[in-house]
Amino acid sequence: MLTRLLACTIAFAAPLAALAQTPPQVSPAVEASAPLEARIGELAQILAGKGDYDAYFAPAFRSQIPKEKFAQINAQIAATAGPMIRIESITPRTPWVADVTIGFRDAIGTVRISVAATEPHQVDGLLFSGLTPRVADMGSVRAAIAALPGRTGFALARLADGAPQMLLADHGDTPLAIGSAFKLVILAELVRAVNAGERRWGDMVTLDGGPLPGGQYMNVPAGTKVTLRELAQKMISISDNSATDILLKHLGRDRVEAMLAVVGIADPKGMTPFPGTLEIFKLKGVPGLADRYLALDPAGRRQFLDGEVARTPIAAISPTLFRDGKPVRIEQLEWFATPTDLIRVMDWLRRNSAAGPGAEVRAILGLNPGIPQPAAAKWKWAGYKGGSEPGVMHMTLLLEGKDGSWYALSSSWNNPAAPVEDVRFAGLVGRAAELAAPQP
Repeated sequence: MLTRLLACTIAFAAPLAALAQTPPQVSPAVEASAPLEARIGELAQILAGKGDYDAYFAPAFRSQIPKEKFAQINAQIAATAGPMIRIESITPRTPWVADVTIGFRDAIGTVRISVAATEPHQVDGLLFSGLTPRVADMGSVRAAIAALPGRTGFALARLADGAPQMLLADHGDTPLAIGSAFKLVILAELVRAVNAGERRWGDMVTLDGGPLPGGQYMNVPAGTKVTLRELAQKMISISDNSATDILLKHLGRDRVEAMLAVVGIADPKGMTPFPGTLEIFKLKGVPGLADRYLALDPAGRRQFLDGEVARTPIAAISPTLFRDGKPVRIEQLEWFATPTDLIRVMDWLRRNSAAGPGAEVRAILGLNPGIPQPAAAKWKWAGYKGGSEPGVMHMTLLLEGKDGSWYALSSSWNNPAAPVEDVRFAGLVGRAAELAAPQP
């Protein structure tokens, strides 16, 4: 359980954001197979909780998302979108994969469904790429975000040659917990080093077998080699915590901290010292560590991370950490920044990826656009990083208009008293991105 916990938390791993990477190319002649059409026809019953879950989904899917978890996700969707009304469109990607647009009472959902090509043709993939609320204008989106329980911040800016031009902001300068969006600062240090010729994307990192949080590199043997490019891709596109901590250690905590002011974090104290994901898990999940850490000044905290926290084994983390979904000290133990801070970070990445070796970062940021396809289709290109843990949700987008103009949008939601509704928040931010697109 602990392994799974560390793999999923603070990684923005909600199903709506897990729609990942580059979709398969679509041939004009692609038609959905009969089994795919049949499974799509059964989808309404499954979403209503009335279908045969075990017969509909393949064993591998059920092992990752048990029926109880699926029911929780469905409840979130229903609370945000209301009841399903109809399937509005089906776009086959292959005979066995399709993008489905679903009409709910209060929102439009986009789902990618994949069906096994062999009998009994069970569904082996069902990923919500987002819900777009049926709200007509940006004012309604901003009002809905501001009305969420807890604290929120929102900012939209036009990016050009000078400082970002803030177009809209609601509590845009309020520091809030940002979850895995802190990984953008690690990415920025890597971009700086690559552009300076100190490192190359293809440089190999040899893993030492040391303890890592959950992710693709958690259990690989010592001596395994992986490129900086691959680590950065995994850190950003799927928010892999193990890749993150490998990069932080390899690049150096001090160098990453030095980038905070460079990329535009107005008050670096919110991320100084700069903790890794496993360090945060230990501080939150090992009794006594947090109180001793928080009583120290920044220099003392850095020594504490490098000493006592580093020596504390993963097994000491409470196996019940986050199990109940309740927030854990999100106002004290997190990475803190404002929406306008994150806009400046994205602008720094944009300007330092216009040409040269740093241009690779645009491909990395674009692997997971973070918003539903209808919203992303309004833009020429979308780059994204978000973050979440119980009580925390954050989304930041770098967007290129079809007219060549650039924008950044950033929003956070913190509620120390209760879990946040990931689906609702992501839908609102996705709708804001759709409405913000410049007219061609």
